[in-house]
Amino acid sequence: MKKKVLSFKPEYLILSIIVPFLFCVFILQPPNLKAEQFLYKHENGDAYRILSTVNEDVYINRRLSHQAEILNRIAVEVTDVNEGKGRLKASFITAEHALALAGRSFQWSREYESEFERDKQGRLTIGKQYYMPVVRNVPVFPLKDIKVGESWSAEGHEMHDFRDSFGIQEPYLIPFTARYTFLGTRNWKEKSYPAFSVTYRIFTEPAAVRGLIYPMRIMGASDQTVYWDTEMGQAVAYEENFRMIFELSNNQTVEYRGWAKAEVLESQRMDKKKITDEIKEDLDRLDLGDVSVRESDEGVILNLENIQFYPDSPVMLPGEQQKLDKISEILMRYSERDILVGGHTALAGNAEGRMKLSLDRAGTVADYFISKKVRSPERIVVRGYGAEKPIADNLNEAGRARNRRVEITILEN
Repeated sequence: MKKKVLSFKPEYLILSIIVPFLFCVFILQPPNLKAEQFLYKHENGDAYRILSTVNEDVYINRRLSHQAEILNRIAVEVTDVNEGKGRLKASFITAEHALALAGRSFQWSREYESEFERDKQGRLTIGKQYYMPVVRNVPVFPLKDIKVGESWSAEGHEMHDFRDSFGIQEPYLIPFTARYTFLGTRNWKEKSYPAFSVTYRIFTEPAAVRGLIYPMRIMGASDQTVYWDTEMGQAVAYEENFRMIFELSNNQTVEYRGWAKAEVLESQRMDKKKITDEIKEDLDRLDLGDVSVRESDEGVILNLENIQFYPDSPVMLPGEQQKLDKISEILMRYSERDILVGGHTALAGNAEGRMKLSLDRAGTVADYFISKKVRSPERIVVRGYGAEKPIADNLNEAGRARNRRVEITILEN
């Protein structure tokens, strides 16, 4: 009997690469690098987002299974500061693009919410119910000035979500010791910052846990360079090479090899009412009567109820590109905001087919925007909803026509 190949989702690993030290805001001035004290600083009300891209090769039983590019968008807000500790609220969205596919857009994969405290040295206090951030207590700084070339070590751990992969229902802890070295000045996007390396190795043979499949041996390596702003007490960006190997109880081996980079972007509050009113005027001016706009928790949504595709196909009918050109004109006015393109279908066929069709149609629209340089690929994510969110009755054709729609969200964060 042919063995079943494990379908292994990468988001638990990818999010671990970028989360714990990149909660910050942009700064412009490089500090004095004779000696530095690397400590976190928190300001109540700060809000920002982290944008990370990861390229990885996935091997199953030492053979290349597939290659992927993963996009991670993390929105963060400091909700309170007490005696130097910051309380942070964050949302984590992972999207993936298989490099073998023709489309250029990233497909939504998973979303998490989290709240935690972080002290000046970088240690986290977080509830057991949260899966994110995955890597915790990295970096942790000593309470002293650090000279160029000086090194230090601190304990950290990864906390993984293995529910989908292995059926393990509780967060899964993997400990390690991280070693840090102050590298001196390094350049990131033509600006100079104090930088340090972060290196850790993982080798553990954990005890068996309740699950369909479980790791019997875990090996890994992470080598990172972090660019830091001492005055603001935050990181600016990071680069990494990584490798993780899981030897599993079903005798399969899953390995990830790749590189990643991330940076923090400023995030100003969106005036949703103002933007909604502006877009309403644009819709009238551009004669887009079948497009509506509304506010939502996520941002401002443009609802394209009448975008036409061939039946059961993601291919747009001739002439629909002109409609998207007009929408592009609107979106370009808010170029600092990322975009989510969601596809929706009527209640027809089976759930799996509806989900795929809605995702493919959203991808068609997103790829068109990318081709017109409305957004770069890492600034736009697609998601299929199938028939899960109807806006009209599916019992008649008029209602089904309204439910076959594409929604474009100009995101708050």
